[in-house]
Amino acid sequence: MKIGNDIYYIGVNDHNISLFEGQYRVPYGMSYNSYVIKDEKIAVIDTVEAGFTDTWLNNLKNAIGNKQVDYLIIQHMEPDHSGSINGFLKVYPNAKIVSSQRSFVMMKQFFGNDYTDNQMVIENGSLLSLGKHDLTFVSAPMVHWPEVTVTFDKTEGVLFSADAFGKFGANDVSDKWEREACKYYFGIVGKFGPQVQVVLKKINDFDIKKICPAHGPVLEENLSYYIGLYDTWSRYLPQKSGVVIAYTSVYGNTKKAVLELADLLKKGGKDVKLYNLARCDMTDAIADAFCYDKLVLATTTYNSEIFPFMREFISHLTERNYQGRVIGLIENGSWAPMANKVMKNMLEKSKNIQFTPTCVKILSSLNEESKGQLEMLARELIEN
Repeated sequence: MKIGNDIYYIGVNDHNISLFEGQYRVPYGMSYNSYVIKDEKIAVIDTVEAGFTDTWLNNLKNAIGNKQVDYLIIQHMEPDHSGSINGFLKVYPNAKIVSSQRSFVMMKQFFGNDYTDNQMVIENGSLLSLGKHDLTFVSAPMVHWPEVTVTFDKTEGVLFSADAFGKFGANDVSDKWEREACKYYFGIVGKFGPQVQVVLKKINDFDIKKICPAHGPVLEENLSYYIGLYDTWSRYLPQKSGVVIAYTSVYGNTKKAVLELADLLKKGGKDVKLYNLARCDMTDAIADAFCYDKLVLATTTYNSEIFPFMREFISHLTERNYQGRVIGLIENGSWAPMANKVMKNMLEKSKNIQFTPTCVKILSSLNEESKGQLEMLARELIEN
């Protein structure tokens, strides 16, 4: 697929995968993106997962015919991007592998070979001319691995952004970019907001006309929208006003309470997202917890702790630097309820968290007292 005057998409779609990186549900599959620039010199940007090597090489051959590749640029060493290096070099043994020094260390670790005879080591600010096309390499450490480099083609204004601006889902499936990109960002990149901010500043002066990510579609319209979302996400700012209610329930009484709370909030004009953590795709719940400005956590005391799905959810949030939100707490316990205390302790290192004055305590099931607390919590969330 031609995406520029001299730039072609040669990636693949994976519909066999069910869990990306062994944990993220991807019902719409995944794309592994690769690109080729045809100039006086030919450069390929990234490979694909090893199971798709033959398909990818056929795509490359269809784009360049019998010409030889001069450069293989490896921006990121995760195997879904680097897994076909060996297969590539069998067909194009004289190509230079262009990558960071740390990438070559990882190549040795992954493949038992750092391709010494083919190496071209680059660093931040390195330049490579293909003829008409002048490439600038920008180091992007911890977005989301330490060796990552992104590439800017000044000639056509194309940013090859590695995992940045990527999303879940194959490219032959129509879905909403923002939703799947948000889930992808907070699932995979979210911990590294400060590092994303550094890269956004580095590319700020580039005249970017297209963004070619390692996953998902090529972005070429309204780029300020996509870049703006990355700026918001990486500064941990909420996108939307509303309340996410994440809960677990053993016998249905905690569920009944959160449904009543959701009804009160909706009557007060609040947008509400409700997640049963035992049944939902937790990636959805995590994404919305970061997108909205308020969060309610409701769970039972369990083995003198909290219910495992709630513990997992809060751990996902804190690992990704969850901050700057209003949080309400609801606990349920038949004896010695302590879930609210445990949840507060798990969030104690999170920055700029404001807990609502009311923490709801349910003793087995709702009574007049705990219903009154629910109403107070709803008012605090509506008025704050």
